[in-house]
Amino acid sequence: MTAAAHRPPLAHALAAWLRRLLAVLLAPLVVAGCAGTGTWAPMEAVEAARYAHPGAPEIALITVVNNRTGSGDHTGLVVSGSERVLFDPAGRWEHPDAPERGDVHFGMTPRMLRSYINMHARETHHVIVQRIAVSPEVAALALRRVQDAGPVAPAFCARATGEVLRGLPGFEAIPVQWYPITLSRAFGALDWVETHVIRHDDDDVVARMDRAQAPL
Repeated sequence: MTAAAHRPPLAHALAAWLRRLLAVLLAPLVVAGCAGTGTWAPMEAVEAARYAHPGAPEIALITVVNNRTGSGDHTGLVVSGSERVLFDPAGRWEHPDAPERGDVHFGMTPRMLRSYINMHARETHHVIVQRIAVSPEVAALALRRVQDAGPVAPAFCARATGEVLRGLPGFEAIPVQWYPITLSRAFGALDWVETHVIRHDDDDVVARMDRAQAPL
């Protein structure tokens, strides 16, 4: 007879609870797309790169989805107000024309945003871009919050993004949790969200990107 057979019912229940707890604690580690660390570009480079996108202030949630499993592998957030930046928590993307400080990339011109999305929209993954217009005040607060949030630990991309969003007026329903797809669904449930799905084999990826970046 095995040792497990001698366990009293309470011990069996405790062992099952510990297994479930371990599964919850390890779950964030399976979010493979979040694996970077923040860097700190010189402020001179940031000042030279700053870019203000035309049109109304907006926030765009970017979700990288695995085509095979349907799971979310990464989350990023574009904030466009007095300037446009990319919050890429624990992300891998980098470009010399978009200097990074604490997981925030500055100088997010259309060319830089296209570079970021094209890196993630590949044969194995597609990208969901969800945009929503916000007031200048909300955009200004979002810019401050993303710069205060990083650098973010690996596998915390969705959680860190949820924490940024939940602290904004109008985004209080956004959950703070581990999964990019759950975050994307909650963001999509907000009023007036505009959604674009970008795949690597689109007939005209550039045109799709231009539409995704057009001022609201």
